[in-house]
Amino acid sequence: QVQLVESGGGSVQTGGSLRLSCARPGHTWRSYCVAWFWRAPGKEREGVAVIAASSGRTYYADSVKGRFTISQDNAKNTVYLQMNSLKPEDTAMYYCAADPNCWSPHLRRNDYDYWGQGTQVTVSS
Repeated sequence: QVQLVESGGGSVQTGGSLRLSCARPGHTWRSYCVAWFWRAPGKEREGVAVIAASSGRTYYADSVKGRFTISQDNAKNTVYLQMNSLKPEDTAMYYCAADPNCWSPHLRRNDYDYWGQGTQVTVSS
C-alpha cells in the first residue's frame, strides 16, 4: 500500500499564495507520476497539475497555467504544488494522487491508483 501524506492547505485572500506538499515517507517516486486534483463543492474531481518523476516533465490544466508550479524534491521524496495568484474559484479540496507506472505526465483520473486524504484550500475575495 502506498501512503501519501499531504500538507499545506489553508485560507488565503485573493492574490495570495500557498504551497501544498505530497510526501511518500521512506520511498522514492521513481516510475510514478504524481498529480494534484481538486474537487470544488458540487463538482467532479479534476486534474490540476502532474509531474512524471522519472523525467521531471510536467503538465497543467489550462485554468492554472502560469499560476501553479509542480515540482519534486527527490531527497525528501516530496512533490510540491506552488500556487500563486490564487482566485476564489481555486477554492476546493486538493488531493495528491500517484500512478505507479507512468512515464508521460497525464491527468486521467481513473489511472491513478493511490490517493491522499485531501487538504482544503479556501480563497476569499
